[in-house]
Amino acid sequence: MNDLPIPAGSDPRQSVQRRVFVVGAGIMGSGIAAQCALAGYPVTLEDVSEELARRGLASADRALEHAVSKGTVGSGDRRAALDRIEVAIGLRRADSAQIVIEAAPENLPIKRELFRQLEEAAQPAALLASNTSSLPITSIAQDLKDPGRLVGLHFFNPVLQMALVELIPGHTTRPEVVATAREFARSLGKTVVTSRDTPGFVTTRALAVLINEAAWMLYEGVATKEDIDAAYRLGFHHPMGPFELADLVGLDTALAILDVLWDGFRDPRYRACPLLRTMVSARKLGRKSGEGFYPYATTPGAPG
Repeated sequence: MNDLPIPAGSDPRQSVQRRVFVVGAGIMGSGIAAQCALAGYPVTLEDVSEELARRGLASADRALEHAVSKGTVGSGDRRAALDRIEVAIGLRRADSAQIVIEAAPENLPIKRELFRQLEEAAQPAALLASNTSSLPITSIAQDLKDPGRLVGLHFFNPVLQMALVELIPGHTTRPEVVATAREFARSLGKTVVTSRDTPGFVTTRALAVLINEAAWMLYEGVATKEDIDAAYRLGFHHPMGPFELADLVGLDTALAILDVLWDGFRDPRYRACPLLRTMVSARKLGRKSGEGFYPYATTPGAPG
């Protein structure tokens, strides 16, 4: 059995400087890269083209700037974090890292193929983690020679502002891999909750029902989106309404999650509202496209 890069109970940034390799420079990948760099890790942010990788680096910079404007990060810390992030095209440099985090689209065949390649490209002892928000870890790992080295680490958007990370062991994930992942997430300043490996885990199942029911109410004309959002904010003390939240998460992501839950459970709670499908078809995806349930004048992908 290979030694793990971070012994449980140790500070994963001590001794050898450990590099994090983030696969996918979208909203989540760039946020994870910014968080890891802010915590002191050197980071490689990867995507399939230089344009996408550079766009991800700019998104990480915006997230850090936003944190500075909120007073949660100092300007010097922001500059130091940016200096720790480099970009890469493809997976060739995955072997430079001890921690590999996949943040690709929520698509099972894509994730399976990525981890098949990462198993060959990464160091044998490197931690392999998926940022999936709904897909079972065991299913993602099924084509690996060693599925026991893969674990779920589900971060939340915006990564720098959200204190939670959901830890999901697959059915064959080794206990020491789980311990390594937990210590790593805690080293980022996150609170860790653990979920059984079931579609949607804990948080995404709850989120999917919330957004879907709100969409059905709007679709049926029960109330306006503004009134539904106000009801959730003021009636339940939610920080934002379900449509504001859907726009932040991305309507395409919300729809993909609902489809995963429907396939996994065949429960009517997860039958996606037709309004969500129509909006995704129209590319009204939320903040990242500039329009969802609400229009956005800010740069798509920037934190609000």
